[in-house]
Amino acid sequence: MGRAQTLALVAGAGTIAWVLLMLHATFLPFLGLPKYVDEVAPVLPLWGLVAFGSYSLASIGYALVTFGDCPEAHLSLMKEITEAKIDLKRRGIQVN
Repeated sequence: MGRAQTLALVAGAGTIAWVLLMLHATFLPFLGLPKYVDEVAPVLPLWGLVAFGSYSLASIGYALVTFGDCPEAHLSLMKEITEAKIDLKRRGIQVN
C-alpha cells in the first residue's frame, strides 16, 4: 500500500470516527459517554491540524540541522554549469 493510500485510509477512518463521536447521541445512544466528550470532540480536527503542522515543522527543522555538506555534489554541479555555458556559447547564446 502506498503512502497516499495509507494517508487516505487513516484520514477516512479518522473522519468517520470523528463524525460518529460528534453524533453519538443519534447513532449510538446506548453508548454512555462522559460529558467532557461533547466538549472535546468539536476541537479534535483543529488539534489534529496543529499536531500535524508541529510534526511537519519539527521534521523539516531536523532535516535542515542534520543536512550534511555535499562538496562532491557542488563540484559536479559547477562542472555541469560550466559545460552548459560552453555549449550555449558554442550555439551563439551569450551567458553571464
